[in-house]
Amino acid sequence: MTEGKMRTIRVVAALLDRDDGRVLITQRRPQAFMPLKWEFPGGKVEAGESDEEALGRELKEELGVEVQVGPHFMGLEHDYPDFRIDFHVYHCTLLSGELEKLAVNDLRWVLPEELDDYDFPPADEPTIAKLLGNGSK
Repeated sequence: MTEGKMRTIRVVAALLDRDDGRVLITQRRPQAFMPLKWEFPGGKVEAGESDEEALGRELKEELGVEVQVGPHFMGLEHDYPDFRIDFHVYHCTLLSGELEKLAVNDLRWVLPEELDDYDFPPADEPTIAKLLGNGSK
């Protein structure tokens, strides 16, 4: 790789919320990159996939549910030591299926103000700040 040219990975995440205001977070498996960190469910966009298709596929694979992908909540780029992520979060609605831990270590419905109690990767911090109303718009 040439100096200053990191590979960029497009990543999408779902902001699933319930009527009681709680949002869904999932915990990475112990063998994953950044093991046991909490995150908003989602994953990498594969070649030829739209963000919406990737979110639908990832939530089906990880949690066994169908979702309706709604409005874009926010996007950002975050640099890790070896790569950059182009990270986009979308509001999503559960359509069908019961949440299962198919490819996650754990999952929880939490209130936005409880998110600070969980260990998230650095790229998720701006999303949490925006959810709490103190992030950049």
